[in-house]
Amino acid sequence: MSFPGKSMATLVMAGALITSLAGCSAGTASDASSNPPDTGPTGSITVFAAASLKSTFTQLADNFEAGHPGTTVHLSFAGSSDLLTQITAGAPADVFASADTKNMSKLQDAGLVAGTPVDFATNTLQIAVPPSNPTSIASLADLAKPGLKLVICAPQVPCGAATETVEESAGVMLAPVSEESSVTDVLGKVTSGEADAGLVYVTDVLAAGDKVKGIEFPESSAAVNTYPIATVATSQNKELADAFIASALEPEGRKVLAAAGFGNPQG
Repeated sequence: MSFPGKSMATLVMAGALITSLAGCSAGTASDASSNPPDTGPTGSITVFAAASLKSTFTQLADNFEAGHPGTTVHLSFAGSSDLLTQITAGAPADVFASADTKNMSKLQDAGLVAGTPVDFATNTLQIAVPPSNPTSIASLADLAKPGLKLVICAPQVPCGAATETVEESAGVMLAPVSEESSVTDVLGKVTSGEADAGLVYVTDVLAAGDKVKGIEFPESSAAVNTYPIATVATSQNKELADAFIASALEPEGRKVLAAAGFGNPQG
């Protein structure tokens, strides 16, 4: 078959245009594949968290790192008042999770909180005794028995402040043999046999498993601790700190907290 010269020229030009467009399309696809989508903030952060959050925040940190490749979460646990002192002294913290609003307010007053703290959990006190409960503790009043080796938190620690509130509300005077700087230290005295009983959080009793026996007491409702969390103003990676906090507030994060016995302040 033969084509007029003009028609043949048109076909040649059309073929060249198609080839050119195909090349451009391939180049665009190649460019797109060489620029992967943004995966969010990377790097590392240090989270200062109340001692009672140790097991839950360890799990939250593991979950966060797994879901955010290229990130590392360092954890530091102690009594909230001790953590506050460290941060105000210049310790490199990115996130502060306190076991009470009092210590968080002090950090705000020092101008070291970025944004507004968010309440993410609640906790209440419970009596911890050895599994056999050798001194037959059954109530808060029993903790005032003569000769009982009772251990509580120091007043400046959230669990200690809650203990004082419960004492005043119930009209019970306790005479502890020692006051510890963190709730985990109180629990340690009980599990080691150094104490007959200790006042700790419900979450600590659950975390201890069969190492202790937990005894509920109605007076604990007078002192429900609310836990706030916030990004520290001096953080060098605020974007990642904010992302970690957001993950703790999401449904999966709340499941971890609820499984450990923490209440939800938002309902």
